[in-house]
Amino acid sequence: MKPFISTKFYGVINWVGCILLIASPWNTPWYSGFYVYGGAALFLPLLIGWLEFIMAVFSNNEHGLIKVFPMEMHLFLDVIVGSFLMASPFIYAFSHQVFWPQVLLGGMFFFAGIFTKGSLLTKEHVYPQGQLTGTDSL
Repeated sequence: MKPFISTKFYGVINWVGCILLIASPWNTPWYSGFYVYGGAALFLPLLIGWLEFIMAVFSNNEHGLIKVFPMEMHLFLDVIVGSFLMASPFIYAFSHQVFWPQVLLGGMFFFAGIFTKGSLLTKEHVYPQGQLTGTDSL
């Protein structure tokens, strides 16, 4: 499948996602937070949210501030971090308390990392003709 998310729109998704991850455990007017559970349920969204924030600041896209971190590496790390965040409630056994914020935000980072233009996971690898040789000459 071809990537369909532009890097400009991805920058918006990344900034909104990292702010939502950092804010997700706390009490908000529309949602009573899950900070009372503590442990991995509290610290994993905070840790990954700050990691995403640092990558967003240094990312080499339209919304990056310092533009030194390669976009391909950022997208690849988003796939890894998103898949870990989606699985974390089940790995650390707090899925009976809370799991929707981690699964939804992890899925957002996972799919955005795959389907953004320039992703290494959807890049078409073209080999020049004649690069592969037969075994007849052996």
